[in-house]
Amino acid sequence: MRSTVPSAALLLCILSRQSCAEPRRACRNVPGSPGYPQAATWNAFNATISGRLVSAVPSAKFCADRLGGCTDAEWSSALFRNTIPGAMISVNWEQGYDFSPPSLCYRNGTTCGQGDVPLYSVEVQTVTDIQAAVKFASRHNLRVAIKSSGHDSSGRSTAPQSLLIHTNKLSSISFTDEFFVGTHNMGAAVTVGSGVHMNDLYQQGKANGRITVGATAATVCAAGGYVQGAGHSALAPAFGLGADNVLEFHIVVASGELLQVNSVSNSDLFYALRGGGAGSWGVIVSASFRTFPTFNSTRALITLSATDNTAMAALATLHAKHIFDLDATRSGGYFYLHRDPTTTASSMTLESFLINQTVAQSEAILAPFLTAAQALPNITIASSTYTSALINDLLFIADDNGGNNLVGGSRLIPAATYRNSPETVGKVYQQLLDSGAQAILGNLVAGGQVADNAHIDSAVTPAWRTAKTHIILSNQWLDSIPLDQIDAARSRFKRIQLPILEQLSGPNAGSYSNEADVMEADFQTTFYGPNYRKLSAIKSKYDPNDLFIVTTGVGSERWDEWGLCLV
Repeated sequence: MRSTVPSAALLLCILSRQSCAEPRRACRNVPGSPGYPQAATWNAFNATISGRLVSAVPSAKFCADRLGGCTDAEWSSALFRNTIPGAMISVNWEQGYDFSPPSLCYRNGTTCGQGDVPLYSVEVQTVTDIQAAVKFASRHNLRVAIKSSGHDSSGRSTAPQSLLIHTNKLSSISFTDEFFVGTHNMGAAVTVGSGVHMNDLYQQGKANGRITVGATAATVCAAGGYVQGAGHSALAPAFGLGADNVLEFHIVVASGELLQVNSVSNSDLFYALRGGGAGSWGVIVSASFRTFPTFNSTRALITLSATDNTAMAALATLHAKHIFDLDATRSGGYFYLHRDPTTTASSMTLESFLINQTVAQSEAILAPFLTAAQALPNITIASSTYTSALINDLLFIADDNGGNNLVGGSRLIPAATYRNSPETVGKVYQQLLDSGAQAILGNLVAGGQVADNAHIDSAVTPAWRTAKTHIILSNQWLDSIPLDQIDAARSRFKRIQLPILEQLSGPNAGSYSNEADVMEADFQTTFYGPNYRKLSAIKSKYDPNDLFIVTTGVGSERWDEWGLCLV
């Protein structure tokens, strides 16, 4: 509770006319706390935001209460899930596994707890809605969560006992041939609301003859957590990370003030918002990104099958030796490994986006690897397709799959590892497969312009500038398994997979914070590297009372795992 009498320190600040932050209170107010808003207070707040305050519930409860329920197609649709205020793309982030007792809400279950889902959501449509929500939360010392689409693999877009600020309706898209920062013309750009999905941005870009660096996923929001985390892309080797290409933000900070943030105005916050972690700085209203003339390219989708782990290890070694084959065209893509849980077989799928290349040129670039792969024992090319089209169409995906239980962990793998130790890649893959890994996701999204942009002064961890790939280990489970097995799956990356993966990355290596393990022991180093001290100072300036706290975000070490009480 806030004292009615200023502390000696606060009184000294007032008398000396210094800019002083109100001291942090030990815990946020939750239902039952003396300072928690009463129903009349909530109603009055709702009236100020045109009735846009709604109760939030887990997606399973939403579907159970909905007339006719939710179909399997709706349950697994990321687009549909984003219409549910309390839903996340992966349903495990809605569960309160670690509460005592656990608070769970399973689809078709007989009981339903609130879990990790906010109590209320402000379905914002205007900047004033955001400002009202931020000021209300600050005034009543409430836990805050921010969500654009819920396409969040670390669960930072939800929080228990919180007030959610849901920005999915901020969906404006505006292209310009001239974007000015101060008096400097930065060239062609697009300004997008923080609720704009990548699939909409790619199609609007197509209509305007432009392309933007973005994710190969439908419901990632370019102006949300994507750019705050750094924003990798199949186009990154050609054009740099998403964070390298953002020109300006408009953001509501903890004071409730709307700030214009760029290299001239609030430049320290501009530094932090580019790679300094999602959800820690305020509520983004919009972001403006550099655009490029669109172009034709080729998407190569090739699947290779291996009969056993040894054969897959040999294929992984070969792929490591050819990882630089796309460098001449500064192309990128993905390589996914999946193991058949019922047999010893596994498959590697390569999805390559070959920049400004025809089908014939793309086949020639990939031929050395594929020819050598076919010569390996117990390896076959199961399928291959080459599609030439406008890059906007090649990157477009109509929807993303959701409604599952999924966690992961990752590391950025230095280019030097592939140059000097490709055999280690195969050895590590075999150890991961032998340890039970079901999926190893490779992202060829670094090098090229990402490395060349090392001079950019932003919070992007320097590990991105020396990396060649970003490797993710994903772990899934069914609701039907016991909680102790769920706990084992949630911690598998930290317990089993990370020590193996570090043979490639080295110790104390970097990771992409948007696709990472929330159990990272030293997240400050892993996600932010040498930038963390500077980020902490910026956090103290713009959010002195830690209104915006997310797991593994800047300042989160001061709070418990739920962001409710200081530790």
